[in-house]
Amino acid sequence: MSAHSHEIEEGLTFLPKFDANGLVTCVATDVASGDVLMVAHMNDEALRKTIATGEAWYFSRSRNALWRKGETSGQTQHVVEIRTDCDQDAVWLRVEQIGAACHTGRRSCFYRKVEADGGGAKLVFVDAERLFDPDAVYKK
Repeated sequence: MSAHSHEIEEGLTFLPKFDANGLVTCVATDVASGDVLMVAHMNDEALRKTIATGEAWYFSRSRNALWRKGETSGQTQHVVEIRTDCDQDAVWLRVEQIGAACHTGRRSCFYRKVEADGGGAKLVFVDAERLFDPDAVYKK
């Protein structure tokens, strides 16, 4: 193990490893239940704003823009704890979710499970109740 990898894996300096696009993967879970709410990406600015404000900020690859969770929908995430993995290329936010985490209006983005179906797979809805109407919230 090199001195650099030792510092990343065992040291106390936060050295997030952003990918070639300047992003780090972020998993957000509900602090009370442990449920996975969403997976998103952060750039350096989103990560810094999240740490500084205690509110979750992300970077949208599709819109190529920084966004604060809930800025349009009101469905915010208060960050209770931030963790990083062993090689600091992923971030885990433990959050207090206000309302729904998913832009589809559901509590979690993980509202379908994969089941074996013959030689393939199919999706089945689970915990799929909508907490808000996305068409009403995100007027396009």
